[in-house]
Amino acid sequence: MTINQTVTIPIPYNEVPYNYHPSSTEKETLKQELTRLSNETPTIPLIIDGKKVTTKKTNPVVMPHRHQHQLATCCHAEDAQITQAINAANKAHLTWSRMHWEDRASIFLRAAELLAGPWRARINAATMLNQSKTAHQADIDAACELIDFWRYNVHYAEHIYKQQPYSAHGDWNRMEYRPLEGFVLAITPFNFTSIAANLATAPALMGNTVLWKPSCAAELSAYYTMELLKEAGLPDGVINFIPGDGKQVADMALRDPSFAGLHFTGSTQVFRALWKQIGNTIDTYKNYPRLVGETGGKDFIVAHRSANEEALLTAIVRGAFEYQGQKCSAVSRIYIPETLWQSLKPRLIEEVHALSMGDITDFTHFGGAVIHKTAWNKHKAAIETAKQASDATIIAGGITDDSVGWFISPTVIETSNPFYETMTQELFGPIVTCFPYADDDFDSILQTIDQTSPYGLTGAVFANDKTAIIKASHTLRYSAGNFYINDKPTGAVVGQQPFGGGRASGTNDKAGSAMNLERWISPRTIKENFTPATSIPYPYMKEC
Repeated sequence: MTINQTVTIPIPYNEVPYNYHPSSTEKETLKQELTRLSNETPTIPLIIDGKKVTTKKTNPVVMPHRHQHQLATCCHAEDAQITQAINAANKAHLTWSRMHWEDRASIFLRAAELLAGPWRARINAATMLNQSKTAHQADIDAACELIDFWRYNVHYAEHIYKQQPYSAHGDWNRMEYRPLEGFVLAITPFNFTSIAANLATAPALMGNTVLWKPSCAAELSAYYTMELLKEAGLPDGVINFIPGDGKQVADMALRDPSFAGLHFTGSTQVFRALWKQIGNTIDTYKNYPRLVGETGGKDFIVAHRSANEEALLTAIVRGAFEYQGQKCSAVSRIYIPETLWQSLKPRLIEEVHALSMGDITDFTHFGGAVIHKTAWNKHKAAIETAKQASDATIIAGGITDDSVGWFISPTVIETSNPFYETMTQELFGPIVTCFPYADDDFDSILQTIDQTSPYGLTGAVFANDKTAIIKASHTLRYSAGNFYINDKPTGAVVGQQPFGGGRASGTNDKAGSAMNLERWISPRTIKENFTPATSIPYPYMKEC
């Protein structure tokens, strides 16, 4: 890249999802890739300083919908490799942090185009098989959202770098947006390939070097993403890929004085534990680390008696059961006026029973399996408890089967208790609970919604009455960081609805916006005085 120039970043746009119509080229290509990956059992290495490293400690990578089918064997980092990764990140920091930002940007813009083109089927197929996503859910995640992150993050970085201070006569004031001094630890989730990659690449775009600890339940898609970044030109050591035990990786990274930031998506309990751990060793770091986390949710839909029934029905089914409810934004508690519930209930039962769950390589299925045995056990326990409860009834679903895959049927619970346990506790599965309330109790039910859950991630109101919409928006102001009016509370789009919530749901730094990127910089103000003072006394010191 030529030094003496002012660059203009291409205008970002949202990638359009494939429809995978019958006999379409993209559908045939994806099916071929699914077959290819299903017939392979590679060993996934660590990637440290650009080198592939194998270890004796390994993890089997399986299909949740066919848990006896092993997709790969993933090497896991031990103490020696974690130390190597820290050293590699620190070594790469000097060169990467001083690279012209447009050169860094070009790598991620190229990665976006590679993902939109030759890598799309591979990343989507890996996500489908490893994380049990349908073709549609994989494409809007692993392809489209990640492409959008890479395009829009570059756009936001350009916006940040352009923000410069005012200069008085005789001075030139400048703002240098340095990366953090040290490395960033990215601990990423299983449920979104795009979020996992963004947690590692957003700090890297801003000049930071990164340790990436992917979820043990999404190691195949994460590995192929690393391979894509390598092809896009990412230098060695910028992102070091270290699958392994999360606690082991975190313990070693957080003990290092060069630890500069945590980019996290996962459970509230783990994030709070990491925050406490960092606080307990705060005096060992070179700088105060940046902590960015998106954690749990207990997301809601509240319907007013003026709500459109068709729109409400669609939002409940899609919002609760797409990707088996394994979205931090998935609706899991619903509040509906009794009169509306009487007409909606039988239709909801019918629609839920019609949902087909199975092997996601069969494109006729609406959904797949939950991610692993631990999740399956948790959901099964909640269903069994509801079957015995005096204040709750399962009106649809409630079937569990782990003989072939970890399948939980889409389940609807009706409760007479707005504080029933599935109205308050996060499950992260295909279970939604409905509480019918008296038609005239809209004001009080808004207060109940706000006070029921410690989370504040997403929520939605359905109403045609504008007064009701305004009232809900005001009362639920801190109940959701992403608030939807007459739409399901899932499906945030990069560049359109920056995502994140407060309360127990995280630091609300809004992935997919400039706000998130600003967390990964440490600005330096530079003042250049063209005519510096040459006399020490000030005028006020003279007497007449």
